[in-house]
Amino acid sequence: MSKITRRNFLGKSVQASVGVGLIGVGQTACSQTISSTESKGITVLSTWNNHKANKAAWSVLQNGKSALDAVEAGVRVPEADIEDRSVGYGGRPDRDGNVTLDACIMDEKGNCGSVCFLQHIKHPISVARKVMEETPHVILAGEGAYQFALSQGFKKENLLTEKSRQEWEEWKVKSKYQPIINIEQHDTIGMLAIDQNGNMSGACTTSGLAYKLQGRVGDSPIIGAGMFVDNEIGGAVATGMGEAVLRSLGSFLVVELMRQGRSPMEACKEAVMRIVKKQKYQDIQVGYLALNKAGEYGGFAIQKGFNCMFSQQNEHQLIDVDSHLKK
Repeated sequence: MSKITRRNFLGKSVQASVGVGLIGVGQTACSQTISSTESKGITVLSTWNNHKANKAAWSVLQNGKSALDAVEAGVRVPEADIEDRSVGYGGRPDRDGNVTLDACIMDEKGNCGSVCFLQHIKHPISVARKVMEETPHVILAGEGAYQFALSQGFKKENLLTEKSRQEWEEWKVKSKYQPIINIEQHDTIGMLAIDQNGNMSGACTTSGLAYKLQGRVGDSPIIGAGMFVDNEIGGAVATGMGEAVLRSLGSFLVVELMRQGRSPMEACKEAVMRIVKKQKYQDIQVGYLALNKAGEYGGFAIQKGFNCMFSQQNEHQLIDVDSHLKK
């Protein structure tokens, strides 16, 4: 894995444009784009430093399987990681001590499935795929989603780890909810992939905000908010404060802006600026990533601290979005 800094980013012919917006700094960003629309082959893009997830998805693609198979396999990695405190098993609970999970998945044909407020199931992304493939619905929630998962052969598990339980007990002493920007430099994982046939799929999965109100659902399981794919144009994923993303249907907006001719970075920046212009943004983080059908990618965020993993042409690169800010 190689990490791209501002200096070598600008010195390489990278098929991307990445930026970050900072409060009080003019939201300007370095960018680099290419004019070619020729596909760059199989590609994986995910939020944050999800190197293992990208490698899992990449392996699926190299074996000739679909982008849908790849994104499911990729995000299952952090879902099962006991050390990942914001996705799946090991995730921080709500204020009542329940680990509740949200996920969605979407294929190249526009088929999609989602689960929200799901408990006791380690891999909500796979349940979401079952919703897409085995039911006429898009979203299942709560107890209904749980019973459906059991009917599909998923096993009930305790997702509250001892570490998360102890932190929750400490939190209850004051019971104060205060979102922390980029906690642990990680959050929801959103992933986009292009397979050998040039088709794109996307996935998004999370345990949501720590100590949230019971029943709270963010943007991650909502098609068009946390993730959206249009196989004619490209796809987008979101991370950060879900309520801000929901109010603007950010991922759908990013894809539509790309349809109008914006580069991936330009589209992500505009979606971020819609939040900055219309919502209280000073104490929250929202970041978007976008990937078009040519394999060009881009990102933009409100605050510092956002990064992503990009896999293409047998290279897995950690992109430090902050390093592209013009200061």
